[in-house]
Amino acid sequence: MTEDALTKTGDRRAEAGSAPPAPPGAGTLLRLLRDGRPRTRAELAAVTGLARSTVTQRVDALLAGGLIGPAGEAASTGGRPPTTFVFDPGARVVLAADLGATYARLALTDLAGQVLADTFADIEISRGPAEVLGWVAEHGHALLAGAGRAPEELLGTGIGLPGPVAHDTGRAVSPPIMPGWDGFDVPGFVGELLPGAVLVDNDVNIMAVGEHFARWSEARHLLFVKVATGIGCGIIADGRVYRGAKGAAGDMGHIQVPRGADVPCRCGNTGCLEAVASGSAIAAALGEQGIEAHGALDVVDLARGGSLPVLRALRQAGRDIGEVLAASVNMFNPSMIVIGGSLSQAGDHLLAGVREVIYQRSLPLATEDLSIVSSQVGERAGVIGAAVMVIEHGLAPQRVDALLAG
Repeated sequence: MTEDALTKTGDRRAEAGSAPPAPPGAGTLLRLLRDGRPRTRAELAAVTGLARSTVTQRVDALLAGGLIGPAGEAASTGGRPPTTFVFDPGARVVLAADLGATYARLALTDLAGQVLADTFADIEISRGPAEVLGWVAEHGHALLAGAGRAPEELLGTGIGLPGPVAHDTGRAVSPPIMPGWDGFDVPGFVGELLPGAVLVDNDVNIMAVGEHFARWSEARHLLFVKVATGIGCGIIADGRVYRGAKGAAGDMGHIQVPRGADVPCRCGNTGCLEAVASGSAIAAALGEQGIEAHGALDVVDLARGGSLPVLRALRQAGRDIGEVLAASVNMFNPSMIVIGGSLSQAGDHLLAGVREVIYQRSLPLATEDLSIVSSQVGERAGVIGAAVMVIEHGLAPQRVDALLAG
């Protein structure tokens, strides 16, 4: 039986009166303290309803595990001032990898998602899982050593892949640009090379998480659109990433658009958004006009140089993306759309095209408070999101309790 199933079973038994609910453990106290606000034992007892002696036991366990530390004394109400305690984000570290079609970015973060060190390489995902994941493990150990952290201080590793991922298994599913990755056991392979849990998700999902966590946490419903070699969308629904039934939610790059007509797409269909509006599609179209461009980064460079054909192409790509997003706005009603990926670095022409069509095609109620902006986190959105994925998993109350018990 899965962990979720066990939890639900326990909840039903508690509701039926067959078993009392378990008292909050040390992990629940840590969840309270992760907001960074120092609290006394008395405050923790008041919030959790636990006896003062039980809170002291839980606090002592967290102190022994290095997950919290003393933060000075609170104001005295008579007698000795009580000690306050606060979460220590430096207690453990996390490795986070954002793997794109043509690059790999790896970062070491603390438990607050702050990047301590990172590294980058131009590496094709088509080289296969052994070579790419071997690079992640090798440079992960180097980042740990460079930061003076022992491998046993690693809470876990988060990895974003540029293709469909079954999140519960961490395996890519029929990824169109990743030969050799289909069904490959990424967590198992990396777990042999690095300690701690290994979690895997689609790269756009982790970018959405990173952007939301670092910049737009107040937006409960957000769409993050990555426009680069391909096009994808990460969905934040009610503050949490939404993956759908099989992890395929947000694959907007393969929705058919009117301008696509019979343009073939690498997925095997024709007329996909990605086939006409991605960085690789724009580069190919420019090449047919005699403008040398081999990929998304070349398009960005040409746009920054003021090439009018490139700027027109970006504006049209924005309109095509807006066609798909307009329907999504009506269906999902987000409060925020963030445009990221390499093409978002080419200036405002892409964003202007997106806004033009969305505000024209979507319902007034859906766009009344809608913000459409460029990424504010930039190239680190993916690694921050991958780190947050591991932190939320590893610091879940039941896992903290197990960690301290071990």
